[in-house]
Amino acid sequence: MNWDARRIASSDQNVFKYVFTKDNAVAESVLYKYPTFDERTVVCCSTMSGCPIGCRFCGAGDNFVRSLTAEEIVAQPNHLFDDMGIDTKTVKRLQIMFMSMGEPLLNLKGLIPALHTLSAQHQNAALLISTSAPDVDYEPFMQVSEEIPTIGLQFSIHESTDENRDKLIPFKKKLTLAQIAEKGEEFFRRTGRTPFFNYCAHPENVSDEDVERLYSLFRPEVWQATISVICERDESVAAANQRQRELAQNFMQKLSAKGYSTRCFDPAGQDDIGGGCGQLWYVQDWMRKNPQFARPSIGRTLPMVHTPRPDVVTVV
Repeated sequence: MNWDARRIASSDQNVFKYVFTKDNAVAESVLYKYPTFDERTVVCCSTMSGCPIGCRFCGAGDNFVRSLTAEEIVAQPNHLFDDMGIDTKTVKRLQIMFMSMGEPLLNLKGLIPALHTLSAQHQNAALLISTSAPDVDYEPFMQVSEEIPTIGLQFSIHESTDENRDKLIPFKKKLTLAQIAEKGEEFFRRTGRTPFFNYCAHPENVSDEDVERLYSLFRPEVWQATISVICERDESVAAANQRQRELAQNFMQKLSAKGYSTRCFDPAGQDDIGGGCGQLWYVQDWMRKNPQFARPSIGRTLPMVHTPRPDVVTVV
């Protein structure tokens, strides 16, 4: 990857953030080990520099630079593997996730060839696409998902009503929750693999009524639920995490009682290097320093759910 690369380690040396920069763009990837790279290795990589969707809980929510090429997408996980000396063939559980920065389904030109390349290079890797569900033609993605049996699909919904979801995700040309449910059902029919919905639990969206609304849309026979801990950064993440974990666990119990298979997304490295989804501290810093390259997203003028927090970190 012909970019400058900076590696930033969490204090426990279990999470490594990579910030890639060149003259006119920035990208970010995160590498996790659980508890060793050979046991489980997870990479979250970017499909865009910035993002046009404007999610108010995301550090990339204000600015969009450009889509990344297929080569730039592929180079991210491969750089991480090479830099840390990881032989992916020996990894028992390898996951490459397209959920760091950018909306993957708005960059199918880069995403689809990248999926083909990465599936050939790392045949044991699960490839997970996480999307906010823009209203685009899903057929090319459905076709590549039929061709590559390791592709997974997750929809970031985060709210149980379209009205509340619009406040978090102001991008107008997106699917409704009912339409998302239909796309997930189609993915399940065509691939035999269960889709996920990602839901960030907070005090206003974890009621019994929220559970019932989700249940009416997303059949637990088809869908699995990912409940995220990180939703904001307006205070100490460590302090917020304890409350968020309790909320997430309680909400997961409610969903489990309705028949859902659930998992909690609570990545390491949130406190010291911004290793959680949407934190993107270093991207925010680059955007502030390079405003000439950053076009405003639709959400820039809207209130942020969190505020930038570029803390002191360990650089190696």
